[in-house]
Amino acid sequence: MRTQLLKIVTFSIAVLFLVSLSACARQSRAAQGAIGGAGVGAGLGAIIGSTTGHTAEGTAIGAGAGVLTGALIGEAMDQSDVERERLEEEQRRQSEEIERQRRELEDLRRQRQYDDTYRRY
Repeated sequence: MRTQLLKIVTFSIAVLFLVSLSACARQSRAAQGAIGGAGVGAGLGAIIGSTTGHTAEGTAIGAGAGVLTGALIGEAMDQSDVERERLEEEQRRQSEEIERQRRELEDLRRQRQYDDTYRRY
């Protein structure tokens, strides 16, 4: 009975913690990953801990491992987004430069045609 109550209290605290964190404004993927990882880790830790009779300890260890793993994965995703945005910006600048050079070439062609036409006279 006491063990069951401890499981319920531990799980409720973990859920409240996750809900309070996820209710915050826009978060990085690292923060989102940490929150999700904590939830998954706490759940898995509680399950594993309950089989050994140490639900609270299993929940705490699982949540800690989940936070670290989730944060690392989220950070990697954030870095990937930053790199993608950098490459998109570089591609946009290169496209603008290509378009500028295309217009310049077209102007030079027109100028050459004009010069060729009026040189005959």
